[in-house]
Amino acid sequence: MRRRPGIGGLQTAAAARDQYRLLGENVAKIRTDMMKEQLATFRSQLEEFARKHKNDIRKNPAFRSQFHEMCAKVGVDPLASNKGFWAELLGIGDFYYELGVQIVDICLATRPHNGGLINLQELCHVLRQRRKSDRGVVSEDDCLRAISKLKVLGSGFEVISVGKRKLVRSVPTELNKDHNEILELAQAQGFVTGDEVERRLSWTSGRAIDALDTLLDEGLAMIDDGHRDGKRRYWFPCVSPISSSIGVDS
Repeated sequence: MRRRPGIGGLQTAAAARDQYRLLGENVAKIRTDMMKEQLATFRSQLEEFARKHKNDIRKNPAFRSQFHEMCAKVGVDPLASNKGFWAELLGIGDFYYELGVQIVDICLATRPHNGGLINLQELCHVLRQRRKSDRGVVSEDDCLRAISKLKVLGSGFEVISVGKRKLVRSVPTELNKDHNEILELAQAQGFVTGDEVERRLSWTSGRAIDALDTLLDEGLAMIDDGHRDGKRRYWFPCVSPISSSIGVDS
């Protein structure tokens, strides 16, 4: 019959457990302190890098994008505030604030034409046309970062993916899977017909009509009945090669 450990043995085991726990806490603290020290060093080097290359960051969109990636790796967000070191050194906050205002203006101006859904590439093109006299070039990455800051407005601004394209939505319209499939189908020609939707997507007539009518009601599609074959075309300006910059002053 095995003897149970006595009080002394239990106390020794408990003391050993406490020592292991303290050792583990000390090791964790040392690692945390080392990581904090490394991050502080990285941030200091990042600030020095920004000082040295601030003109390139302001003027070169590719360089600016890489700079944002470097910032993200060390937990720095130059767009978090218009005040402080980054804003004073680079003026990045003001740059994206200005882009955001111009993006909102373009989306509002084109909304009667595209229903509040505009191709990201076309939005960037219109934005560049507006900023011809401004210094520096605006990239799609710049537009995406500016749009991400507009989400705080709570007014539906976001980027959605439809097939291979990115569309900027400026209205709080919820698009379901059926709507997205129709938009993806329309990318080839800029329009679809009811028969095409039924055939290509293997839908019933009722399902196709319901989805198309919803897109019409939301202002995302336009009807074209002027064809010899008698088939109604549903045009989608947000994916159509026809410019959605109608009514937008450059």
